[in-house]
Amino acid sequence: MTSRSVTASRITRPLVRLGLCLALALSLAPAQPAQAADAETPAPLPASAPVPSPTPDAAGIYASVCAQCHGADRLGGMGPALIPETLGRLTPEDARATILAGRPATQMPGFSGALEPAMADALAGLILTPLEQTPTWPLERILASHRRLVDPADLPAEPIHGADALNLFVVVELGDHHATILDGDRLEPIHRFQTHPALHGGPKFTPDGRFVYFASRNGWISKFDLHSLQSVAEIRAGINTRNLALSGDGRYVAVANYLPHSLVILSAEDLTPLNVIPVVDDSGRGSRVSAVYAAPPRSSFVAALKDIPEIWEIKLADDPLPVYNGPMHDYRLGEGTARQTGRFPVQRTLLADYLDDFFFDPSYRLVLGAARDADQGQVVHLDARRKIADLDLAGMPHLGSGITWEYQGRQVLATPHLKESRVSVIDMTDWHTIARIETLGPGFFMRSHEASPYAWVDVFFGPHRDALHVIDKGTLEIVKTLRPSPGLTAAHVEFDRYGKYALVSVSEPAPNGALVIYDAATLEEVKRLPMNKPSGKYNVHNKISGSTGTSH
Repeated sequence: MTSRSVTASRITRPLVRLGLCLALALSLAPAQPAQAADAETPAPLPASAPVPSPTPDAAGIYASVCAQCHGADRLGGMGPALIPETLGRLTPEDARATILAGRPATQMPGFSGALEPAMADALAGLILTPLEQTPTWPLERILASHRRLVDPADLPAEPIHGADALNLFVVVELGDHHATILDGDRLEPIHRFQTHPALHGGPKFTPDGRFVYFASRNGWISKFDLHSLQSVAEIRAGINTRNLALSGDGRYVAVANYLPHSLVILSAEDLTPLNVIPVVDDSGRGSRVSAVYAAPPRSSFVAALKDIPEIWEIKLADDPLPVYNGPMHDYRLGEGTARQTGRFPVQRTLLADYLDDFFFDPSYRLVLGAARDADQGQVVHLDARRKIADLDLAGMPHLGSGITWEYQGRQVLATPHLKESRVSVIDMTDWHTIARIETLGPGFFMRSHEASPYAWVDVFFGPHRDALHVIDKGTLEIVKTLRPSPGLTAAHVEFDRYGKYALVSVSEPAPNGALVIYDAATLEEVKRLPMNKPSGKYNVHNKISGSTGTSH
């Protein structure tokens, strides 16, 4: 028996049946039709217990455990790429520990029951070893992937389905790479279609709600028409993509990439690429992009960087003012050194710490952010270009899932934590913590609606992941804990446009997966629809209206 087959025999088949691979445990997860790797990978052989090996075959371990999701070439597929360019700040010690113990920011448990420490060391060494040739995805490759699927002149003027176009839901089903369009009034599916694998980061809607844009982890961006229920264009903007954003005026799409280190600006009309912005600092060091979001009142995109302690703001005006480095008095000649004067200039804010995730205040002048491993969050003023306050938010807050409401006459932000069993409620006037609501486990998603007195939060990362807490927004107390399907994962709540119904994902593969619909007032189950590992669901009206009860 070869060394490779001996090593493969030590990897247990149940690990592969989890459907998640190693880099999800490395916190890169957290995305329509294209597969990232064509090479076949050998199935692992069953084993009852790990067996020590003096010379672990890292390539064999990778082929048995990781290649199925991350590609035989390590450039990603269902999961992200496993190369130094995407692993960023991860040290060999951190990689080894994460392989064995797992990581709270993902659905992936540790591999300590299947891999000996020496095997984890070998695997960590492999994924942190650069490829012989650095992968790139230049403008030429982006252009070559561009497909216009439908002539805009052939699109109907009105919806063909008869449902309220603003009360539709887009439901992402990860189990078989599909999305379902759901009528939010009748609570019935009206269309289901195949997507690129591993959609990620949340779809974005045009201001009128007609079109929706998807991003997949392997870089594919798609535009779908909710009137005619068909895809109209697609393009591959990167190798490993984090998320996308749509400008407030609906003209531009921004794509945040882990690999290559870039921000890509597309025309929202047909996804034609307009600019590829390399993400590097003054020394030439590159960075993955953690997230990009639109700031409509500012006519800009704002991006957080994973490996450089900076925030970038990409200006979208047709004739933008030149962007300057450092402080200045005005825009008269000689008042500063222009950094950029063309389209899509980048305003950089230098920080003392990284931002992995962030949230805008209602004015869009302030960014509330935190790094995954930081002891506290920070408030950054985008106009002053500096930090103005600290946030008492240890335990990896998931600020991208934060929501706001008025509490005792003041605006508050509530956010779950990925590492701690609580929800933090922050006063957005002076940034102090008003309350810490203890939960059954670390959570990922939090949702509410202006018409509802309740906020819903899951406990996605922990032994009680079948539970959802319902919190009274007036008292900041848990009033009910729901278990839609005892023993099965419950996650991600979204309300219909009127706040009448709350839709919950039982995020399991078919036949156990389901969309469970609750009466948002009585908290009683109204209906359930079978689905194949539903994850996020997104209501058109709530997204385009800027509802404070959901993310944007």
